[in-house]
Amino acid sequence: MSEKPTKCGYVAVVGAPNAGKSTLVNQLVGTKVSIVSPKVQTTRFRVLGIVMLDQTQVILVDTPGIFSPKRRLDRAMVAAAWDGAADADVVCLLIDAARGYDDDSRAIVQRLKDAGRQAVLVLNKVDIVRKERLLALVAEMNAEGLFTATFMVSALSGDGVAALAAAVAEALPEGPWLFPEDQVSDLPQRLLAAEITREKLFIQLQKELPYAAAVETESWEEREDGSVRIDQVIYVQRESQKAIVIGKGGQRIKTIGAAAREELEALLERRVHLFLHAKVKEDWPDRRGYYSGVGLDFDV
Repeated sequence: MSEKPTKCGYVAVVGAPNAGKSTLVNQLVGTKVSIVSPKVQTTRFRVLGIVMLDQTQVILVDTPGIFSPKRRLDRAMVAAAWDGAADADVVCLLIDAARGYDDDSRAIVQRLKDAGRQAVLVLNKVDIVRKERLLALVAEMNAEGLFTATFMVSALSGDGVAALAAAVAEALPEGPWLFPEDQVSDLPQRLLAAEITREKLFIQLQKELPYAAAVETESWEEREDGSVRIDQVIYVQRESQKAIVIGKGGQRIKTIGAAAREELEALLERRVHLFLHAKVKEDWPDRRGYYSGVGLDFDV
């Protein structure tokens, strides 16, 4: 009996901000490849999460939330989301079932229709929504004529996620794997480290710090004892924001650093020496270098 042929393909996960896309991708992969926080538009660029299901390599494309962009960074993020969906073999539209079929989601559905794409409808957070409301939402959205299948999941708990994974894997074409079997993401370690610190920053300061903050890994030094020293800069736009990040007596930045270091040590499976510095750079959202560093199009 011959072996099953290998299959491989891209599955784009798109949706409005805070629908739970990164949580779903992390759940599917089985480890963190994309950061998560209660702050909208936490994901700023395309992240790949790689899942092996039998002989199928599923390459998940976690995209920034799609909304009406106003600033350069917003436009670059939304463009990255649509780029991630453009060439995907399967598009999954993730809907926050508690929020329902809102204007952002309607705009996404219309653009997918205009592009002649079909999609898989994934309703998230179904564990906190009444059954009759869910059924009405499914009926309303399937009336659009866009969806080939519907799945109800809780990205946070994992309920329903295995069935979704099996279905998208089945839909992918035959072909060779594009990544090593044990690889779970395409994100370079320096960038992943910066993203983890940014996640902790947002979690700590979501009510105090504006959306406009960035983290950059300035240096990465491998040490002889197997540990690593990582120096990072947190960029903000005003001195008042820098004071918030540092906190009284430097306590806030120490707390952020401790949380980031703990997660980095678990992910890298070695000791991490993490040093954080806060700097004011008013124009960081308009620096071409920041965009190229995270794979965003500055000129979009």
